[in-house]
Amino acid sequence: MFETLSITILLWAQGAYFAISGIWPVLHYASFEKVTGPKTDVWLVKTVGALLWLIGMLLIVAAIRGETGSSTIIAAMGSAVILLLVDVIYVVRQVIRPIYLADGVAEFTLLALWSIWLFA
Repeated sequence: MFETLSITILLWAQGAYFAISGIWPVLHYASFEKVTGPKTDVWLVKTVGALLWLIGMLLIVAAIRGETGSSTIIAAMGSAVILLLVDVIYVVRQVIRPIYLADGVAEFTLLALWSIWLFA
C-alpha cells in the first residue's frame, strides 16, 4: 500500500510541476520571458512548453489510473534527466540564465525521489 501511495504522490507532484511550468510560457509569455530572460525563438519556447504540459498531464492521468508500469517510470525519469542536463549544460555555456538552475534543482530532486522509490 505505501509503495503504491508513494508512487502516486510522486507522479502527481512531477505531473503538476511539469504541467504548470510547461503551460506558463504558452499562456503568458511576457512574464515567462521576464523571469527567464529574452529568447530568439518564441515559437520553440512555446512548443517545448506545450510538450512539457502534455508530459505533465500524462503523469497526472497515470497517477489517477494507477498506471505505474515501466513506460510511465521511463517517461517520468527520462524527461527529468533531459531537462536537468539541458539546464546545467546551457547555463554553463552561458546560453540561458542561471535562474534555470532552480529548475535543475527541481529535476534533480525528482530524480532523487524516483531513485529512492526504485531502490528502496
